[in-house]
Amino acid sequence: MLEPMVLLALAGVGMLAGFVDAIAGGGGMIALPALLSAGLPPVAALATNKLQSVIGTGMAAVTYWRRGFINLRALVPAIAATYAGSFAGALIVKQIDTSLLNVAVPVALICIALYFLFAPNLSDADRAARLPFARFVPLLGFGIGFYDGIFGPGTGSFLTIGFVMLFGLGLTRASGNTKVLNVTSNLAALTIFVSAGDVIWPAALAMAAGQLVGGYLGARIGIRFGARIIRPLVVVVSIALALRILLAH
Repeated sequence: MLEPMVLLALAGVGMLAGFVDAIAGGGGMIALPALLSAGLPPVAALATNKLQSVIGTGMAAVTYWRRGFINLRALVPAIAATYAGSFAGALIVKQIDTSLLNVAVPVALICIALYFLFAPNLSDADRAARLPFARFVPLLGFGIGFYDGIFGPGTGSFLTIGFVMLFGLGLTRASGNTKVLNVTSNLAALTIFVSAGDVIWPAALAMAAGQLVGGYLGARIGIRFGARIIRPLVVVVSIALALRILLAH
């Protein structure tokens, strides 16, 4: 049984994680260590993190959508594909060797950070798409969803870079669309965790309350300042995630 002060602290962590995640992704980098520090076993911490992050990411997605940065109808096929990919990944994760990802993912994240740091024309303005949105966003969603189901760190960064580089979205629109597919991916994995009884509900609900506030505020800040805040935060979060993965192994 978690003490009231621990739950209060987790709510605060959830607010901070939701704020960061709504702008640049990577909220799990803040929330998951807090859950482990509170004494939750690793699987329970992962499951609880998924549930609380769904709340914050969902709030952020709704905020971006209400401000006109997301076309939900255009995303419906990608939402279905992302759910299928994440669910498949979560089902087979115990049957495959993911050790190679401990090196490959940090390298990819550092490349993303360098791109966001040095690309001269990253802004909130849309550009010409390299691939047709309707046909290829579902493939992006399935691929990144599958990765999220088997490993996870950096999912938001990978989606954002895909929307920017492949489909020409400005950073704020890319961030909003990323939130929709990210919450979809988390829901797929959560389906498995909840059915297995892995979620610690008091911790999840405390952090979810903080996530609602943090996700809303983060989305509003992201919308207000656009590329000026999204760009540097993506760089910081990508590098921090890469270092965390490398140092953990």
